[in-house]
Amino acid sequence: MSGFVDECNLHVTAGDGGAGCVAFRREARVARGGPAGGDGGRGGDVWLVADRNVASLLAFRDHPHRRASNGKHGSGGNRHGARGDDLGVKVPVGTVVLDHTDRSQLADLSEHGERWLAAHAGDGGRGNARFLSNRRRAPAFAEQGEFGEQRWLRLELKLLADVAIVGFPNVGKSTFISRVSAAKPKIADYPFTTLEPNLGVVRLDDTFEMVLADIPGLIEGASEGRGLGHRFLRHVERARVLLVLIDLCELADCRPDEQLSVLLRELGRYRPELAERPRLVVGSRADTAPTESFGGAGGRLSSVTGEGVSEVLGELSRMVTEARVSEPVLEAPVVHRPLPHAQEVTIVRGDDGAWTVRGRAAARAVALSDLTDPGAQAYVQDRLRSLGVERALARAGAATGDEVRIGDFSFTYYDDAEATVAGGMGGGDR
Repeated sequence: MSGFVDECNLHVTAGDGGAGCVAFRREARVARGGPAGGDGGRGGDVWLVADRNVASLLAFRDHPHRRASNGKHGSGGNRHGARGDDLGVKVPVGTVVLDHTDRSQLADLSEHGERWLAAHAGDGGRGNARFLSNRRRAPAFAEQGEFGEQRWLRLELKLLADVAIVGFPNVGKSTFISRVSAAKPKIADYPFTTLEPNLGVVRLDDTFEMVLADIPGLIEGASEGRGLGHRFLRHVERARVLLVLIDLCELADCRPDEQLSVLLRELGRYRPELAERPRLVVGSRADTAPTESFGGAGGRLSSVTGEGVSEVLGELSRMVTEARVSEPVLEAPVVHRPLPHAQEVTIVRGDDGAWTVRGRAAARAVALSDLTDPGAQAYVQDRLRSLGVERALARAGAATGDEVRIGDFSFTYYDDAEATVAGGMGGGDR
């Protein structure tokens, strides 16, 4: 099995909020103690954290589910429940987070320590002490905890390398990276030996090092899905410098100038901006070619004999240094905290004729522990009215007797001439 995984699905579930408590203060010599139910604790959030010590997405291939802990329930004596612990999910630097359904990009974690809030925790429910008012002197209901957000995500890794080595299959990319670094890629004399990107660290002295990425061989049509290299073209996107290796062997399938034309064309088709990326063109496998053959702007090299290797590394180090200097420097890791889903109320009518009220605030309004309690019913009516649910249903065309669903509850609608959103409140199912 391959140890390198650069695509995977991930399911994240934030923690549920704890339920509020219904309790009353009863102590000796304390008259009219009143409600004393504490709030439930908020659940834990799920964060994706870019970590330079994580090399691939292998950890999610067979175990794609990650869940944060739930908040604790409130208790009597106005004691609030503890909050659930946040869950930090470590991913490689360079991970792009996509929506699982439409593949829209949600986050790009390209710096060590960068964080993105993947799933919002559910809020804890309020205890009955929170509902005390002049109208409600002894509220006998509390709020349930909110469910944590859960969603499927698509993760794709784009390697962060100083130099991406591109070329036709069997051009000597793996041999070169194995000679100049400690990387040990598979090397053989047949095409498509490299089935996954290989990274190697080159240290020229005590003050400079650079990361090289050996990208599986590209062929004509790679940007349209031909061959194996098309799956890894995205790993070229972040490279500061491109090292283009041209096969000088007399037995190569096409001439050196044709190889260069094909490679540049495929890179440009995949990402037009790659045409402007600093690149060094070098003739590879010089030990198998005549001296007068194509050499490229970066000369010729033979990873087998060592010819030209030091010169190529020297030029790459210069280009990488220039590219690094021009990049902006981040003073602190970026924290991405997307806003929760929209709070506005929307009304949708189903095929069965029932009306569904959508919106986080509306769902929270009916998430009480006992909707058979008259005080709870009055609170729900007031809260839904203040949110504009009653007006929205009337504008949508709701008629007396229609079923209205909010969250996991269902109610019977009555227009203003008879009542408000009421009737059947005790019959709601959660």
